[in-house]
Amino acid sequence: MATPIAIYGAGGFGREVLMLIQHINHARPDTWQPIGFFDDNVPSGTLVNKLPVLGGLSALNQYPAPLSVAMGVGWPMVRRKLVTAITNPVISFPVLIHPTVWLLPEQEVTLGEGCLICQGSILTVNSSLGNHVLLNLNCTVGHDSRIGDFCSLMPAVNIAGEVVLGEYVFAGTGAIVNNQLTVGSHAVLGAGAVVTKPVLGNTTVKGVPAR
Repeated sequence: MATPIAIYGAGGFGREVLMLIQHINHARPDTWQPIGFFDDNVPSGTLVNKLPVLGGLSALNQYPAPLSVAMGVGWPMVRRKLVTAITNPVISFPVLIHPTVWLLPEQEVTLGEGCLICQGSILTVNSSLGNHVLLNLNCTVGHDSRIGDFCSLMPAVNIAGEVVLGEYVFAGTGAIVNNQLTVGSHAVLGAGAVVTKPVLGNTTVKGVPAR
């Protein structure tokens, strides 16, 4: 029997998360049963890609039955704020991995709760993702890299081997982090940035090389 699942966030990325769930179901029928969206900024009852908005945070915290929730929110701190505010004990946060992403036990990759790994992404060996990490389309994570809680990697981000990203890092589309570098917590890597030296926390860098 398919497991009921809802998406928090009915915007563009929330609809992409629905697509991720639909692709999983196409590859493995009846894995998930999408029931709708939760979103405080969209009126309850609104149809989004044929699924209803079921309410906002308060409705989710009063939901009466066990429910998996995927976070359709891209910005790390917003995602953390919402996850922290979800206090309903029947809510769980599954790991969702697109069928095109191959992860074998032999790779020894560790994934925290609520990770979303989208189409075309590649993780090699002995890497780890913390809780609620987002790898958008076509991201790569090299060997022995460590990605902290709530990091968001936008499409085509390339994390080389032995890289450490602190918590809440946001990497814009096409950003590259070279081998053996550390990026501090809350850092922002601009789209297309090429990181060639360590990045301090709470810093925004952009350009080639990133400054």
